[in-house]
Amino acid sequence: MWIWPIGLVLALLLLFHPGSGGAPTRTLTYTRFVNDVTTNRVDTATITSTGAVSGTLHGGGHYTSQIPTALNDIALPALLRQHRVQVTGTVASSSSLLGFLLPLIAIVAVFIWIGRKSRKQLGGGLGGIMGIGKSKAKVYDEERPTTRFSDIAGYEGSKAEVMEVVDFLQHPERYAAAGAVGPKGVLMVGPPGTGKTHLARAVAGEAGVPFFALSGSSFVEMFVGVGASRVRDLFADARKRSPSIIFIDEIDAIGGRRGPGGFGSNDEREQTLNQLLSDMDGFEPGAAVVVMAATNRAEILDTALLRPGRFDRTVEIPLPNQKERTAILAIHSKTKKLGPKVDLDAVSRGTPGFSGADLANLVNEAAINAVRARRSIISAADFDAARDRLLIGRRDTSNALLPEEKHAVAVHEAGHALVAIFSEKADPVAKVTILPRGAALGVTEQLPLSERHLYPESYLTDTLAVRLGGRAAEILLLGEPSTGASNDLAGATDLATRMVREWGFSSEVGPIGYGPEGPSRDNPFAGRPYAEETQRAIDTEVARLLRQAELQATELLRAHRDTLGRVVELLLERETIDGSDLAAIAGMPKRRAASEQAAAPKVVALAPVSSDPRAVAGVPSVAAAEPGGNQRLS
Repeated sequence: MWIWPIGLVLALLLLFHPGSGGAPTRTLTYTRFVNDVTTNRVDTATITSTGAVSGTLHGGGHYTSQIPTALNDIALPALLRQHRVQVTGTVASSSSLLGFLLPLIAIVAVFIWIGRKSRKQLGGGLGGIMGIGKSKAKVYDEERPTTRFSDIAGYEGSKAEVMEVVDFLQHPERYAAAGAVGPKGVLMVGPPGTGKTHLARAVAGEAGVPFFALSGSSFVEMFVGVGASRVRDLFADARKRSPSIIFIDEIDAIGGRRGPGGFGSNDEREQTLNQLLSDMDGFEPGAAVVVMAATNRAEILDTALLRPGRFDRTVEIPLPNQKERTAILAIHSKTKKLGPKVDLDAVSRGTPGFSGADLANLVNEAAINAVRARRSIISAADFDAARDRLLIGRRDTSNALLPEEKHAVAVHEAGHALVAIFSEKADPVAKVTILPRGAALGVTEQLPLSERHLYPESYLTDTLAVRLGGRAAEILLLGEPSTGASNDLAGATDLATRMVREWGFSSEVGPIGYGPEGPSRDNPFAGRPYAEETQRAIDTEVARLLRQAELQATELLRAHRDTLGRVVELLLERETIDGSDLAAIAGMPKRRAASEQAAAPKVVALAPVSSDPRAVAGVPSVAAAEPGGNQRLS
């Protein structure tokens, strides 16, 4: 170590470096000292019991000398008094030794502290040399966490599922008396942001037991066997504190499916998974330890992890419904100052497909919007602006359009809006704008009358027509389409493909559901699950559906061409039209107008129907920039 030589050199320099300033010190022999005293050159003399003498000379300067103890010169005191030398006597002590040792000890101590600090930081970066296999779980003692079920809005069915875990941890003797075994593992599955981790903390809070929380990636290291060692250490700590809860977030990091295309036989993650499986089977009778895990990719988990005796319960944590969204918004708004006109129920109806995390972000964005306007009270307009910012993007004031481009955008969005209004099964229009937001030059927003779970063919057919309404309006009024319809075409093609391939909405292909292409859970190497001839038939039917949708949109707009012109003029004048004004221009029936007015908060609903609840519920298909700087229209 180069630190020690440097420290020693610094100590010696500090100790033996001569003092700065002052006259130099002369060393005199005893004879010279007596001669100087006789000639009145010595002013002071300090004599120690060891015979050392030092002092100052007349006219400045210092000296040191030594009185020979064997000489025993009894005449020296009289000589010093005769020549008026001020004499001082001192007793020898260890101060000189301490003065030498103390600085050296201080410097050595500093370098020892620096060395230990460096080793600690280096060891922590690699997991520690001696503690590399120790568990990285963060332990919350009995008084923590403080989260309770009352802090979680909605999800009553999910709460009921995990209440058995709370009861087992609080009263394990009841299960033992009945000969029943409590649940060993609870797997919570759901989309990101639905509150899986929050629910696990609430279980620990309700049960009042130690809570071991860590992520699945905490087990994985570059050294083979470290993850398995950490699993053993984690379960050993949990058993010592029984009853307790182990919570593993993102368990798919270590619980992925083994086999062809999976982990190798010597892979660190497979060894970690094997150890986890072994420890979940190895609980001693009476050990009240429950393993809770969360993932949003349950389809990739190993089947051995999901069998009874390991994860006995699978709790689905879905996206919240409208009632639950209202309750979640109320919780996140507790610390906010809301204006008198803010209706959280109306806000929740305008946010279908939002998760709990999305709703928390919505409330925060609304508060930021109020701060931006130098207000401390959040208004309904702030919620509306926050939702548009999250779904569509930031209002782009620098993206100025040429006059002909602005007119084309107005025609495009008016086509979407009128096809939606005059289509019987389409969702009502909430707002139309030609103000650029994010990557979109214009947006037509729709709000479903209710949250759907089943989608009839007529609804999907009208949705296709709405998708192609902008292109149809461009052809009808401008004589040619533009690149702005690329996003619409992509969404319509995806929806039509699923109608034919997955939902059997084609008499030519027949009532056959092929499912999505590519690898599946049962066959990770699967490709297209049908022949080339079938693909040709699917392509033909998809093209037919899209042509029919474009024809339907064109006929509706041609029949209401005057209304289309008025909507375009009003868009160019106002740049934004809400649903009620659009209904008045189009002569919308009172039934749809009333529904439109009830849905004050608006949400984009031009997304293709898919298995993603957000897309099904009407989350926007946001326009993206095309190569070359062009942009699409929604």
